Amino acid sequence: MTETSGAGRDAEAVSQFVESFAAQLVEAGMQRMPARVFAALLASDSGSLTSAELGEQLQVSPAAVSGAVRYLAQQHMVSREREPGSRRERYRVHSDQWYELLTNREAVLKRWEHALREGVDSLGAGSPAGRRLSETLAFFEFLDGEIASMMDRWRVHREERFGQG
Repeated sequence: MTETSGAGRDAEAVSQFVESFAAQLVEAGMQRMPARVFAALLASDSGSLTSAELGEQLQVSPAAVSGAVRYLAQQHMVSREREPGSRRERYRVHSDQWYELLTNREAVLKRWEHALREGVDSLGAGSPAGRRLSETLAFFEFLDGEIASMMDRWRVHREERFGQG
C-alpha cells in the first residue's frame, strides 16, 4: 500500500517531484540542500513546514535544514514565521517568490552595470576591451528594462488569471 500526503497525494510521487525539481534548481546553480528545501515547501499544500517536518520529509538533519533556510531567506525565497504560542518557526514559500527572486536579481544587475561603466571609463570606450564592456553594459541595461516591463505585465497577467494574491 502506498502512503499518501496532503490531500490524498501519493507521498512517493511528491518525493519524486521534490527531488526532480531540486535537481533542476541545482543544475541552474542553486546549492543542493536549499534546492531540496525550497522544492519541498513549494510542494506542500500549506506552503509552510517546520524544521522538523522538512527534516523528516527530506531525511536530513536540523542543521542542514537551518543552513538551507538561512540561504533561502537571504535570497528572499522563503520567510520565517513563529507558530502562535510556540517557539517553533515555520518556513513559508510565498506565491510571489519568483517575483521576489527576479527583483533581487535586478539589484545584482544594477551593481554589474555600475562596475561595467567604471570598466569602460578605465579601459577607454574606444579600446577593444572598452567596446566589449560597452556592449556587455548595453545588454545588461536592456535586460534591466525588460525585466521591469516583464514584471509589470506579470502582475496584470497574474491578477487576471488568479485574482488578487
